[in-house]
Amino acid sequence: MDMVESLIKVTAVALEVAGILVIALGALLSTVTAASGYLQRTAADLYVEYRRRLSRAILLGLEFLVAADIIRTVAIEPTFSSVGILAAIVLIRTFLSFTLEVEVSGRWPWSHDRPPG
Repeated sequence: MDMVESLIKVTAVALEVAGILVIALGALLSTVTAASGYLQRTAADLYVEYRRRLSRAILLGLEFLVAADIIRTVAIEPTFSSVGILAAIVLIRTFLSFTLEVEVSGRWPWSHDRPPG
């Protein structure tokens, strides 16, 4: 049982590291891409594209972090308190993901053609 628990902990840590790396590398690549396109594009277009790329990286990173939280909480310490904390974390991260998705796509998730507003 200790081996399974160790494997679960390693998996959760690996997912957390992957989430952090995705966000950090996404921020770096977004910045480099924006800087390289600085002379070819207008400031408004550059800003929109930069935010869109950065938001996508954050969204993907958040998915990895939520997965790590779920694995750690459900598989290692499934107490009522830890599940409640997990629910709060997932709720906050889901709200962040939802708002970032609206930002990236420019529309509500349930609408296919219309922008938000």
